[in-house]
Amino acid sequence: MAARNRWRTGALVAICLLAGLLYVWEIGGGQLGNTYYSAAVRSMTESFSNFLFGSFDPYGVITVDKPPMALWPQVISVLVFGFHGWSLLLPQVIEGVAAVFLLHRTVRLWAGENVALLAALIFALTPVTVVINRDNNPDTLLVLLLVAAAYAVTRSVQAPSARRRTTWLLWCAFFVGCGFLTKMLQAWIVVPAVALAFLVGTTGPLKRRILDLLGAGGVLVASSFWWVALHDWWPGSTPYVGGSADGSAWDLIVGYNGFGRIFGGDQGGGMVIGTPNGETKSGSFGGDPGLLRMFNELVGGQISWLLPLALFVLLVVSVAGVRAMRRTAAGDPAGRAGWFLWGGWLLITALVFSFAKGIMHPYYTTAMAPAVAAICAAGVAVLWRWYRASDAWALLPAGIAITAAWAFVLVSRDTSWYGWCRWAVVVVAGAAVVALIVGRFSVVRRTAIGRPALAVAVAAFLLTPGVWSVAAATVNPNGNTPAAGPAIAPGPPPTGPAPVVQPGPGRRTPGGPGGPGLVIIGGGSGETKLTDEQRRILEYAERNGDGAEIALAVNGASGAVAPFIMETDSTVIGMGGFGGQDDVPSTDQLQRWVNDDTLRYILSAAPGQQTQPMPSNGARAAVQQKRQAWIEQHSTVVAPAAYGSKPPAASAGRPTVLGGAPDTLYRCGEQ
Repeated sequence: MAARNRWRTGALVAICLLAGLLYVWEIGGGQLGNTYYSAAVRSMTESFSNFLFGSFDPYGVITVDKPPMALWPQVISVLVFGFHGWSLLLPQVIEGVAAVFLLHRTVRLWAGENVALLAALIFALTPVTVVINRDNNPDTLLVLLLVAAAYAVTRSVQAPSARRRTTWLLWCAFFVGCGFLTKMLQAWIVVPAVALAFLVGTTGPLKRRILDLLGAGGVLVASSFWWVALHDWWPGSTPYVGGSADGSAWDLIVGYNGFGRIFGGDQGGGMVIGTPNGETKSGSFGGDPGLLRMFNELVGGQISWLLPLALFVLLVVSVAGVRAMRRTAAGDPAGRAGWFLWGGWLLITALVFSFAKGIMHPYYTTAMAPAVAAICAAGVAVLWRWYRASDAWALLPAGIAITAAWAFVLVSRDTSWYGWCRWAVVVVAGAAVVALIVGRFSVVRRTAIGRPALAVAVAAFLLTPGVWSVAAATVNPNGNTPAAGPAIAPGPPPTGPAPVVQPGPGRRTPGGPGGPGLVIIGGGSGETKLTDEQRRILEYAERNGDGAEIALAVNGASGAVAPFIMETDSTVIGMGGFGGQDDVPSTDQLQRWVNDDTLRYILSAAPGQQTQPMPSNGARAAVQQKRQAWIEQHSTVVAPAAYGSKPPAASAGRPTVLGGAPDTLYRCGEQ
């Protein structure tokens, strides 16, 4: 027994080390992750107010479009180690490994040690989880907090006393509330599954269980909304909440980060995809909404490798459960609770992501990974038991065949990206299926053949996602839209100016009808370095700004101002938030700043030009147009020669980040 325990402990340590290696390999690599959040982290180190509210700029004009909880660990890391790519991403690595460990502990309580080890391994080798844990988006912390909530509710249904049961349920609600302060309403998607698991997994009077859930609801609301109330009821001035229509955190919840994600809206970003005739169209990063979105070319390779197996397991377990309930009401409530928890988590999250009409990045699906891992691991154990002693023995070979077939389809979509994997999966899985069938009818003991065959089947399950995960760990992800596998969104380059994101080192753009594929990211190009010209512009503005508190205001999407914030100690602000569409600073605020000598220089599009609007922005484009018109009416253009540059006509090929026009410096108040 002691030797077995040591082996299991060693296996868990090895899995956590593997996860850590995948997440930390060449961490940073000269990259700064998602520059929108990285710039905010730098700004949040400037003052407590910036830290508390998550200010994007050092002057505290506007926050990022999420609550700041996910950024707080990154800020602390930067304060300790300095502002570097690796110090930004180190908290993500720690959070990612912690999630793997905690998932093991959660599944172990429900289904045993061996199942827990397999679940942890599947989770660690999920491609989308690897790429997101190598980036500084909020999803890494969100997943950790949701797994912590799953652990707490699992402890609750297994608690020996009513008091401990209630305590653990309240902790579960608290963790989900912290998830809300990481990514708002996305954290609440698992609430129905958690509540249902608690109801079916606990015994005792129904009234007491309902009261426990109501108490947990109170904790959930308090832990979710304290920051919202703090911002909106703060007695002094607070930064405008990015992404909101009125600057309040409440509007962000019900709008951009709430119903806007489900039903769509007129703000946020999208993807501009080239069509064969050279035109462009906007669309969701995750493809068209619908039941099969999780399996499409944009999302499938990120999360769906084992999704068919998970759905197959849920189907057969549900049928078996219904049959068992017809025979007897007895059973294992805690065991049922686990299936309701993980099955509900997976199905509800997948359906929400599938039919969401608003922004849906493929990397959001990392929130499904713990549930996929838990269900598949437990499902393999169930199918193995049935294989050994049930008429349903054929379900195990069937599950293996389904999983291998889907892996073959996914890899076949682009055979230039580790295309050999599809044949390797077919061979390995085929060998496992044949061995299981032979073992079932062999005179030799079933387990003598079945166990090695099962191990081979697990290797087949993990082969392709493992290869994609290792490949993802060898290149730096696109910080704004991280994804595993080959580049996506085929088609010709869009016409017209817009920020363009090229694949990172080691990645490629697949060919399409008419040319290479490009992805247009609303909110910035992801650049982390200032050009020589931008440095000259900033130096000129500081030298001639008459001591203005704001050295430079940049009128454009966040990607335009992020390099100024990350690379300098100057007080540079952005206008309009992530996509340049928020009404902050308003034209009235700009006028006040000019009148009291707070602002002297603005970097914007050339006269007569407009900053590039983001896809599907509706009336929000009017905000940009109004701001640009004010700049042109109340400012004078600074001749490029004044800061040592060439006239715009002679430098049209230089890098541009605003509306496709050469960057133009304006001096305010001298029209």
